[in-house]
Amino acid sequence: MKITNVEFVISAVQPHQYPDDALPEFALAGRSNVGKSSLINRMIMRKGLARTSSQPGKTQQLNYYRVNGQVYLVDFPGYGYAKVSKVQRQQFGTMIETFLSDREPLKMVLLIIDIRHAPSKDDVLMYDWLKHFEIPVCVVTTKADKVPRSQWDKQIKLVKQTLGFQTGDHHVLFSSETGLGRDELWAVINSMIEETSEEAEETAEVSIE
Repeated sequence: MKITNVEFVISAVQPHQYPDDALPEFALAGRSNVGKSSLINRMIMRKGLARTSSQPGKTQQLNYYRVNGQVYLVDFPGYGYAKVSKVQRQQFGTMIETFLSDREPLKMVLLIIDIRHAPSKDDVLMYDWLKHFEIPVCVVTTKADKVPRSQWDKQIKLVKQTLGFQTGDHHVLFSSETGLGRDELWAVINSMIEETSEEAEETAEVSIE
């Protein structure tokens, strides 16, 4: 995908702060320090627009990035960081659950997993939650550059087995350092946008008839 314009729009906490232009949204979920911000920067080909930090738990809002005036990438707070207070974790959980269950423009969640490790209990809970509520998901195994190519298949198999990965879900192997998987992930996103647009048109036609 050719990137012509990218804007950081808002760090939102409450639903009334979310953009109201109804553009399709793709949320990034994952453990703290899994590399969500780096992935966003690689996807949009802009160094540093999505703020990265060596301090896990830094993102505490839903950060909205509008790409080409056509789609939003929404960066969730990372989960699973022990030094974040119990109150903060509860607040993050409530905010994310409200967003996932009620946000109509949400088209898919990109579940970011570090390929070097088996998914955590929090990763499995997130995946199960998404499947339960029938929210489309793409598992993105990132940091592929940190693992020898000969180990990729083994690690991907471990990730899928731990999650209980279901047939029909998308998976993309990704590296924010090399750009591996960038085009494939944009293809998944664009395909989902086209699919939901066609469904909306069919619904509109039925309503007219």
